[in-house]
Amino acid sequence: MDSDAKRRVTAADVAKRAGVSRSAVSRAVTEGAYLAPAKRALIEAAAQELGYRPNAMAAGLQGRRSNLIAIFVGEMANEYDKEVAAKLISGLNEAGKWPIVIGGSGDAARDAVNNVLRYPLEAMILRSGSLSTDISEACGKLGIPVIASGRVMDAAGVDNVCCRNQEAMAKGTELLIQRGRTRFGYISGPAGFGASAERKSGVIETLDMSGLALHADATGAFTVQSGYDAVMSLPNCAALDALICANDAMAIGALGALRERGRTVPEDISVIGFDDISMAKWPSIQLTTLRNPINGLVSSILDLLDRRQSNPAKATEMIWLDAEVILRATH
Repeated sequence: MDSDAKRRVTAADVAKRAGVSRSAVSRAVTEGAYLAPAKRALIEAAAQELGYRPNAMAAGLQGRRSNLIAIFVGEMANEYDKEVAAKLISGLNEAGKWPIVIGGSGDAARDAVNNVLRYPLEAMILRSGSLSTDISEACGKLGIPVIASGRVMDAAGVDNVCCRNQEAMAKGTELLIQRGRTRFGYISGPAGFGASAERKSGVIETLDMSGLALHADATGAFTVQSGYDAVMSLPNCAALDALICANDAMAIGALGALRERGRTVPEDISVIGFDDISMAKWPSIQLTTLRNPINGLVSSILDLLDRRQSNPAKATEMIWLDAEVILRATH
């Protein structure tokens, strides 16, 4: 087999076929560059015939935009993170950007992020708070903008977008207080997540203002199984008339466990979650929850990216998103 059949077609191949210079091919594929119409048509015909596509990586190395955006998504242990990642990737594609998605945790994730910095990235988007600020410092030295979402990163040169977790959970707690609930339980997320502390604080402070307190407190892992396990392990489950969960996945698991323990929702006990994932609206679930706005999050990230690329020296920005109470059948 001819070895040339396996080789990527280059600009030099197009130049040879069209009978023009290599620099003429470069101008033909560079937006805004001048080239005589007749010569451009000749080059385009040769490129079409050979199946040539410009090398985006090379363009980035030559100082033109590569359109490469790295996204660190962490472990994506729950459905909300997966839905955000899918929507963010779609939004970046629609904007003409090409995401490089990095997952995982620990040393492997750190090594992967450090390795991707060798590419001509236009930006780094951090969707998980498990990486330290030295990543943003490394990006800063390379002139790579950083956008953090989900957890505020207080570091130089980092733009942030985050939900008002505490205020949102306060609204959810007040909803159940108005419903007449007085014996509250709470399932928190892992301690290492900023949202866990913020959401729990919103519950506790709102209860305190009404002269109430938590009757039961458990910790989950933001997964359906952990929500189920948390309820099954509560010694005083039968005494509760309200259960607030730090995310929808745990609330869905909790609903299953409550059924197994003979509790009826919402007659015996009210349950609410946080995020409004797709499963929350399933007919068999109909979870009352707080909508952590994915569309608003993605559009804010894209806006921050556009403004940063338009003005690299501008001051850092912080965008706060408000959650909305979504009333369904479990409160």
